[in-house]
Amino acid sequence: MSDGKRIRTDGGPAFGHNPFEALTAAGLPDVPASTGPTDVPATERPALKGARHRGRVDIIRQRAGRGGKTVMVIRGFAGISGAEKEALAHAMRKACGTGGTMKNGQIEIQGGNRDAVARVLEEARFHPVFAGGW
Repeated sequence: MSDGKRIRTDGGPAFGHNPFEALTAAGLPDVPASTGPTDVPATERPALKGARHRGRVDIIRQRAGRGGKTVMVIRGFAGISGAEKEALAHAMRKACGTGGTMKNGQIEIQGGNRDAVARVLEEARFHPVFAGGW
């Protein structure tokens, strides 16, 4: 079975020159101890002055298919965990004094209080945009 058609699985010889093999970590600064994930939700963290936004988030006011009730749908989150979305949804419900839920990666808040929802998103360093609707 050594007809030359077999694929090597032992790693074989080195492919070529590796330009990074001579690099070391000597002279680099130490990593701060607080770089890991935090247990504090984003809505309770202090806003950093001059910090960049975490991305655009659309706030859409909907009424169709909801029995005439107005619902704010917040969507477009990128790079955010489900737990952080839950914390944001809780903060929005508390700020609006209404109910809400998470469905399909979107946050739905009852009522039409766009300003309170936008304020919570801005505190979490998102860029809220009132999209669609009236």
